[in-house]
Amino acid sequence: MELLMRVSAEAIADAGVAPQEIDGLLVGPQVGETPQHVPATVAEYFGMQPSMSNMVDLGGASGPGMIWRAAAAIAAGQCETVLCVIGNHRNMPPPRSPNRNPAREFDTPFGASGANTSYALLMQAHMAAYGCRAEDYAAIAAGSRSNAQNNDKAIFHGKPASVEEVLASPLVASPLHLFEIVMPVAGADAVIVTTAEKAARLRHPPVFLNGAGEKITHRAVSQAPSLTSGPLKPSISRALAQAGMRIQDIDFLSLYDCYTIMVAATIEDAGLCAPGKFAEWLKDNGGMSCEARQPINTHGGQLGFGQPDLAGGMTHVVEAVRQIRGTAPNRQIKNCRSALVTGNGATMSEAVVLVLGADL
Repeated sequence: MELLMRVSAEAIADAGVAPQEIDGLLVGPQVGETPQHVPATVAEYFGMQPSMSNMVDLGGASGPGMIWRAAAAIAAGQCETVLCVIGNHRNMPPPRSPNRNPAREFDTPFGASGANTSYALLMQAHMAAYGCRAEDYAAIAAGSRSNAQNNDKAIFHGKPASVEEVLASPLVASPLHLFEIVMPVAGADAVIVTTAEKAARLRHPPVFLNGAGEKITHRAVSQAPSLTSGPLKPSISRALAQAGMRIQDIDFLSLYDCYTIMVAATIEDAGLCAPGKFAEWLKDNGGMSCEARQPINTHGGQLGFGQPDLAGGMTHVVEAVRQIRGTAPNRQIKNCRSALVTGNGATMSEAVVLVLGADL
C-alpha cells in the first residue's frame, strides 16, 4: 500500500493536478492481503472518495487496460481525472485459497505448470513453424539489456548482455534461457488520465489516447487457438484503425516483453513483417535503441528494466508517455509523436493495445 501511495503521489505531482481533483480510481488485483474490496481499500488508504472506481484484472495487460477504461469513464461523464495505479512487493504472498481454475486440473498435472513452460511451448512452436534460430530470439534480450544501460532505475543497469551471454545463461525451459525471461522486482507505476481540456492547462504537453483495442482468446495455453499468433493481432489492428494510422507510421514501439518470444510474435502480429521474419526486420530496423528507425522498449523493457508484478505492463505506458512529451532522460527519441503500447496477460491470452500521440 505504501508503494502504491508513493508512486501515486509522484504521478499526481508530475501531472500538476491537486490531489482533491482525482475523482476516479483504477487499481490492479490482489493488493497485499486484500483480495476483495480492493478499490475501496486503496481509496481509504489514500484518503480519496472517488466517483468511479474499479479493479482491472488482465494480467500483464492490466496497466494499458486501465488507460482506455479511464478514458471511457471520463467520456461517459462519470469522472474527470482518474488515477490508474498498479504494483506490488516481492515479499512472500500471504496464505490464500488454492487456485481452482480449470488449468490446475487439466494442464498442470501433465507438466504445463507456470508461465515458463507455457511460453517455452509457444517458442518451440514458433521455431518449428518458421525455422527461426535461438540467436534470433536472444538478440531481443540483448537489445533490451543494451537499452537498460540508459536507465539508472533498471534492475540490469550496468549489466549488459550479448547474444552469446544470453545463450550461455541457464536453460530454464527449453528453448528459453534465463536471460530471455523477465526478472520479477518490487515496484509500481501510476498514470493520470483526464480530459483534453484539463490536460492542456497542466505542466507537461498532453499525450492523447487516439486508439485502443482489446481481445481475450483463452486462459490456459492448451486452449489457445494458435501457438504462433495471439489476440494482440486483432487488438493492434483495431487500435490503429481508431487512430487512423498504419503501423509503419508509429514512432515508438512499447511492446510487452515478458519473454523474448512475446516480442517476436508481437512484431509479426503487428504486420511489421511476415510470420517468422522478425529477426530480419529487427536487423533492417537498426535494432531496438532510440536511434533505430522504430525504437523498441527504450527503458529496457521488462527483460532489461524488470517486471514489477502486474505493473510490468504499465511501465510500457509510462515510457511511451515520457517519449512523446520529450522527457525520457538519456534515451529520448528524436521527434517522437506517436507510440504503440501493448499489454499481454496469461499465456498470450489477454491483449490490450493503445495508440498514444502528441496530437489528437
